[in-house]
Amino acid sequence: MELRQLRHFVAVAEELNFGRAAERPLIAGPSLSQQIKALEQDLGVGLFVRDRRSVALTPAGAALLPDVRELLERADEVRRRAERLSGAGSVRLGFVNWLPPNLAALTSGVAQLHVDTWVLPSHAQAARVADGSLDLAVCWVRTMDLDQHGLRARLLGAERLHTVSTGIETSPVRARDVTVLVDDDTTSWSSWNVFAGEFAHATGARIVRIQDGGIEGGYFFDHVRAACRPVLSSPKGQTTRLPPDLARRPVIDPEVIWTWSLVWRREELRPTVLAAADAITRDVGDLGIHGSGVWLPEGDPHRKLGG
Repeated sequence: MELRQLRHFVAVAEELNFGRAAERPLIAGPSLSQQIKALEQDLGVGLFVRDRRSVALTPAGAALLPDVRELLERADEVRRRAERLSGAGSVRLGFVNWLPPNLAALTSGVAQLHVDTWVLPSHAQAARVADGSLDLAVCWVRTMDLDQHGLRARLLGAERLHTVSTGIETSPVRARDVTVLVDDDTTSWSSWNVFAGEFAHATGARIVRIQDGGIEGGYFFDHVRAACRPVLSSPKGQTTRLPPDLARRPVIDPEVIWTWSLVWRREELRPTVLAAADAITRDVGDLGIHGSGVWLPEGDPHRKLGG
């Protein structure tokens, strides 16, 4: 049993999808499925129930997940302590589902960057920075979140969200003709629900409430098939491979922008953390989010730069 295998187990348990788990920045090496099978053999229990459409935790997998997360946290703490003892400047960074592809190069020679493997929603990662569990995080935040947690933010990434619809039509769709899903699970989807609600209010898009986590994955595709018009894709679904009966369609009037911020504590004084934040965001620019015909929520901290 290896720490790498345990990290793979947590990734699959959080995504409940082998493809999405394999796309995480720290998931690498041999086949993810093979690693899980090897771990199951070492432990002597099945961790997942798999079929052609879904992945689910077994009772044993669900029972072991908290222990594995705790073990990985302890292993990470041992590494951080070793880094402190060696005098290295370690910076802990958390993320949701996106990181700049050249992150290591950006921080080379500036800080020893430790990317935290505990992937959580945006609001949870911002809270972890506030309480000192992380030094930096890549997440979606509003100005009120920054004020509540005492954080600073700089623009790091921007995604133009598309829609998914049935058929082969790929022409643009107006924002007012879009359906947006809002999930009752506010623990997992708090940030998305806020974003979706503001988008619907501003554009006239239709809100559909769901209870099955179908903001992404197979259930999302089922909701698209049941909808009468295109459904807005969340950032987690932007790069997902679509079934052959569905198609992507861009959103216009306006384009819909989701921003990724790099956040850190306002009272942060450690030179290594501040230097890492500067290095990661130095050449980002405005990413085209302030042009005409684009939409960002009223509370987006980067909206004020372009009005």
